[in-house]
This record gives sequence, structure tokens and C-alpha cells, in this order.
Amino acid sequence: MAIRAPYRSLRGISAVVALLAIGAVGCSDVSDAVDSAKDGAKKVARQRSVFSLDLGDCYNPNGKAEGTAYAVEIVPCDEAHEGQVVGEFAIDEGKEYPGDDEVAAIADERCPVEAQKYAPDTWALPKGVELYYYTPTKESWATGDRAVSCTYTAEKSTFKGSLDTVKSLEPEQATYLEGSNAVYEALWANQPEKDTIEDDLAGYKVQAKAVAAALDAHVKGLGDIEGAEVGKLRATLTKAAGNWKKAANAADADAFYTAYEPAFTDIDPNESVAARKELGLATTVPADEAEVWAS
Repeated sequence: MAIRAPYRSLRGISAVVALLAIGAVGCSDVSDAVDSAKDGAKKVARQRSVFSLDLGDCYNPNGKAEGTAYAVEIVPCDEAHEGQVVGEFAIDEGKEYPGDDEVAAIADERCPVEAQKYAPDTWALPKGVELYYYTPTKESWATGDRAVSCTYTAEKSTFKGSLDTVKSLEPEQATYLEGSNAVYEALWANQPEKDTIEDDLAGYKVQAKAVAAALDAHVKGLGDIEGAEVGKLRATLTKAAGNWKKAANAADADAFYTAYEPAFTDIDPNESVAARKELGLATTVPADEAEVWAS
């Protein structure tokens, strides 16, 4: 009789593991066979249940497709690896399983927040790394599983080193990143579902109000940081905050558009490159952000 442990779902990646077997090889290549056996044995020894993943663990998933996971290969972070756990939290939704969609929605909302506590500068992430998460399934929920593990994972490549950068930040770097991250979080977290302002002026005004408030806080934080480029950015963002406030108070769609265009332009990530360089932070705008403002 086979006994299956409850599994957990990984959005975007499958790591289902049952058995790892080392196949037979030809006698003419004994050395390669020995090396392969050693590598296989090492991988087996490094297997860990997805239920025991810890914050900071670097790992390789056992598979690529979307699906479920029983175990992953835990590796030292200075070795090439595909993923790292950068956040964790427990879902508090009562006794009944809330459903796959609700669990995913909770992870979608919480994981970016948890990840930024661990790796605040998304510009410094390795190329190709995206945010994923392990979540409970209906089966594992029944056994008491409530944990969500947020991970940065490179689907098509690997990276070396830990993404735990928060401890190495200088106070002014941390202040800048906290304010900057809050601005873009306010922008995207409040993005209305309707594509046009005319179809949801009230929703876009709510978004504008949230961005204006985040900008005010960011500008205030920048006031305590010295540097010519930081000063220039502060002036630009002060102007942007004013336009976002005008958009938030717009009487109609035309007035909103008039304020929104310069407001959006002035929070273009490219506007912050010089200040980031002055602060010693990463200066390459992530491709997805660059694309948004380029269009």
C-alpha cells in the first residue's frame, strides 16, 4: 500500500517528488557513472519537505510545470540555485478551506509585502527572477497546513547568493526604498479594473489619492537625505504629488486627464536613476517597469 503525504501547490512551478533513481550506464564510462551517482546521492540527501521550508532557504524545485510539490532540493545559497524563500506567513481563514482562488488571492496580496521586507530593492534582483509562492491545498489544509512560503524563483536560469539585502542597507538607502516601494504599491494595488477613466472615474480618483499620500510620505523621507540628485528627485516627486492630488479631486474625466499625464510621467522610474546611483543602489530599471512607461 502506498501512502501519500499531503502536498502543497506552487504557482507556476511543480516540484512533485516520489522517488529519485539513478539509471544504469555503460561500462565504458565508469567515471561519469560514479560522478552521476554522487550527484544523485547528494540531491537525495538535500531533499526536504515543502512543509519545512524556512525563510532564507535556497532551493531547486524538482520540476518545472505548474502543479503540486512534495519536496525541494535545499542547497547552500552560494551554489547556483533556482529559488529562495523570501517571505512566509500563515493564512487565518477559519476551519474550512477557502478555495484555490481565495488562497491565491491572499498570497498575491501578501507575498509582495513579505518579499520586500527581505529584499527591498527589486531593481537588484537577478535577471529573470519572479515572485512565486507555495500554498496549502485542500488536502494539506485538512491536516492543519496554513503556511504560505513566498519565493523568488528563476524559471529559466539560476542565480548565486542570498537575496537577503535588508540587513546590508544603510539607513538612507532603507528610507528611500521604503518610500519608493510604497508609491508603486499604491499605484498598482489600487489600479481599477476598467481600462478607461471615463468608465470608472471614481476608481481612478481613489487610486490617485492613494498615490498622492504615498508620494507625500516619500518626499518627507527624502528631506532627511543629503545629495544633489536626491534633492532633484524630491522636487520632481513634490510636483508629481501635486498633480496626483489634482487628479484625485478632478470634477470630470477631462480634468483628471489633464492632471494625470504629468503626474504619471513624473513617477517614471527612470526619473530616479540618478538619485539611486547617488545612494549606491541598483540603477537598472526592471524591464517590466520600463515597458509600462515606454508605452
